[in-house]
Parts: sequence; C-alpha cells; structure tokens
Amino acid sequence: MSTVDAPRSPYARTQRSGTNWEKWGWMYMRASGVVLVVLIFGHLFVNMVSGEGVRAIDFAFVAGKWASPFWQVWDLLMLWLALIHGANGMRTIINDYSSSPVLGKVLRGAVFASAAVLIILGTLVIFTFDPCPSVSPDQLGMLPSFCPPQ
Repeated sequence: MSTVDAPRSPYARTQRSGTNWEKWGWMYMRASGVVLVVLIFGHLFVNMVSGEGVRAIDFAFVAGKWASPFWQVWDLLMLWLALIHGANGMRTIINDYSSSPVLGKVLRGAVFASAAVLIILGTLVIFTFDPCPSVSPDQLGMLPSFCPPQ
C-alpha cells in the first residue's frame, strides 16, 4: 500500500529542462478564447445584425468585405485562432483518453495534419479570393458594384 507524504514535507522535485508545452497550451487556450469571443461577436454583428441581416449575405457581400485588408486580417485571425484553439483542445482530449501511446500519436498526427490543411486552404481562399471573377453575372448572381461590367 502506498502512502502520501504529508503536505509540507520536503520532496525531491525532478527538474526537466526545456519548454513546458502544457503550460503554454493552457495559456494559449485562455488568451485565444478571449480574443475569439471578440472576433466572433464582431463577425456575427457585421454579418447578421447590421445592414439587412442574413438576407444580404451573398457573393457580393463577401466580395465587398474581402476587398478590404481589415476584413481579410479579421477573418484570417478568426480562422487561425479557432483552428489552433480547436486542435489544441482535441490534443488535450486525446492525451486524456487515448488508451495506447501509438494510438495517441496517430490521433494527434491526424488532428495536426487536418488543422494544418484547413489553415493553409483557408488562408489561400482569403488572400486569393477574386471579387471580380471572369464569369457572367448570371452564373453567380449579383457581382459587387466595384467590378467592371463584362
């Protein structure tokens, strides 16, 4: 039977050198959560409350928003923070509940790979989005007002 030492008894602490990634992951979750609340509520306010609400969200609305570098950076921050926040949360769940080290490593690799792919694709979409595509307006609906007529 094992016993627990008295709370104030001296103990030999094993010092590990290097970075405490669990501590930094915990701090990231708190900081990114606060920033994400601001970003998401700002996003919802602009898209749902101001203007005509949900009815106004179409290709022209998104093209108009992403024509501004401010909204590109806003959406990019929201994308990156949310995906990294979610992947870190999944990593924590995998660490807590995976039954074997090999399974945990495979699952963490899958979470990392999927988050990396989604971050890369989302970033490409935000920065390579062409608000004035070379297709007829009939195929997309209404084009933004700043696009030249075709």
